[in-house]
Amino acid sequence: MRHILLALCCILPAAAQDLPTLRPFATVEDATVRLEDLFDGLGARGATVLGPAPPPGQRLVVEAAQLFAIARRHDIAWQPSGGADRVVLDRPGRALTQEEVLDALRQVLGPQGVEEKADLVLSGFSAPLLPPAALPQILVEQASYDAGSGRFGASLAVAADGMPTQRIRLAGRVVATHPVLVAVRRMAVGEVLRPEDVRLVRLPSSQGRPGAAERADQAVGQALRRPAAAGQPLLLASLAPPLVIERGATVTLHYETRGLAMTAQGRAMEGASRGAVVPVMNLGSRIIVEGRAIGPGQVRVEAAR
Repeated sequence: MRHILLALCCILPAAAQDLPTLRPFATVEDATVRLEDLFDGLGARGATVLGPAPPPGQRLVVEAAQLFAIARRHDIAWQPSGGADRVVLDRPGRALTQEEVLDALRQVLGPQGVEEKADLVLSGFSAPLLPPAALPQILVEQASYDAGSGRFGASLAVAADGMPTQRIRLAGRVVATHPVLVAVRRMAVGEVLRPEDVRLVRLPSSQGRPGAAERADQAVGQALRRPAAAGQPLLLASLAPPLVIERGATVTLHYETRGLAMTAQGRAMEGASRGAVVPVMNLGSRIIVEGRAIGPGQVRVEAAR
């Protein structure tokens, strides 16, 4: 008898560990709730489907009375320990992005006269939630566009695996845009613009600035005549060819007369870009002459004809 009691003492704790236990919190990844979402320790029985999961992004609370009824129905050896027993089931979700909606809208509104580059502004858009890994299918129905007012309306049907089809009514307006070249960082006067210093954006036509650059080739390689802030449109009037001669710099004067060429040292009285005329003081004679900047530190002085 003593040996039997010792054996039972060893067996009972192990059996107690095998009893199902409640899961206070669980994350449901698919469209159904299973026994294993409520109880641990069920083995293969845990895959039994109980019913639909909460919609993506929502939660379901299973109270003690319902948990006890589920346990009895499926012969699970579990009883509530008190009224506080419950399971909170969370179902993750992601919001359908406006970009996904706008892409679908443009395909339908384009044939109705909406320009491809126009902005579509949604009014009061409430994004439906989808299962995180689902690939949504978006269908635009009953789309209409009034070119006079710029207003549009449509119905949106969103379907994805693991969720019922959702239908949303959309409304908004079309905003005409135009291309504008902006600086991507703060830049100082005299800096020469490189391709990585600018980017092309589209702004509402009402926010346009007359004389703004609209293409990269209008600005790249040019120097700033005024400082520019990040995101600021670049005005053509604020751009100029880069200086090859700085004000006050020592330059080489190249004199060209009939059959004679000579050089002298001078000091530039102003800055100049390639091809521009610049006044230079001849350091030998102290006479100020005008010449044309032909390269870095080089000025050609042509004799009067």
